[in-house]
Amino acid sequence: MKTVVITGAGGVLCSAFAKEMAKTGAAVALLDLNEKAAVAAAEAIVADGGIAKGYACNVLDRESLKNVHEQIKQDFGPCSILINGAGGNSPKCTTTHEFYEDGDENRDDISTFFNLDKAGFDFVFNLNMMGTLLPTQEFVVDMLGVEGCCILNVSSMNAFRPLTKIPAYSSAKAAVSNFTQWLAVHFAPKGIRVNAMAPGFFVTNQNRALLFNEDGTPTARTEKILRATPMGRVGEAEELLGTLRWLTDEKASGFVTGIVVPVDGGFSAYSGV
Repeated sequence: MKTVVITGAGGVLCSAFAKEMAKTGAAVALLDLNEKAAVAAAEAIVADGGIAKGYACNVLDRESLKNVHEQIKQDFGPCSILINGAGGNSPKCTTTHEFYEDGDENRDDISTFFNLDKAGFDFVFNLNMMGTLLPTQEFVVDMLGVEGCCILNVSSMNAFRPLTKIPAYSSAKAAVSNFTQWLAVHFAPKGIRVNAMAPGFFVTNQNRALLFNEDGTPTARTEKILRATPMGRVGEAEELLGTLRWLTDEKASGFVTGIVVPVDGGFSAYSGV
């Protein structure tokens, strides 16, 4: 039986990943800073007949990762598949305007490029990039010398087409995509495949209020997103699962490594004209 470790597993998308991986017969370790969310998602899997357990974990803390790693090995055994799903953005490094506007760039009452909070930028970049690096350093040692192991990172459409207003998140996800390729080359001699998926626009707990008004109608920003998405809608979490299953199945994708797969309704293909 394989052991799958998923970070950020208390969220909408990664909890769906956990549920899907449990269907393969794997034991799934759900890691999240929000222990309650991770445990609840794990309990739902167990109630469905799967094997899973939720763990509190800070992906930016080596000691936290080390401790949870030991717990997982005791509960399920060594990690066979690592899914790095932890990530997110922060209002502290989000600009008010999409474009530079004369007269506004020196204001203190709005967020501009010039007064972006360094601590906020560091947090977002670290959460996404270091939150991929550190878990990989911790868990990849379990995969050395073992057949059929792989790592799946969660990048973003922002890595292909950086969105306005969120420079830290876009930069960090571009780094995750590049790091995915680096890891794929580095560990290829050991047979460890490393790939990533780049979701387009999906509704999560983090972005729900940004995408939709209280009455359920799209916000102005969401309307722009929909106009730029040829399929004309946001994605459903279940629409990521086929890519998940493909990239984590050594029989289906045994010669696939170092790629980043967009799942975006055509957003990355559309030039706007």
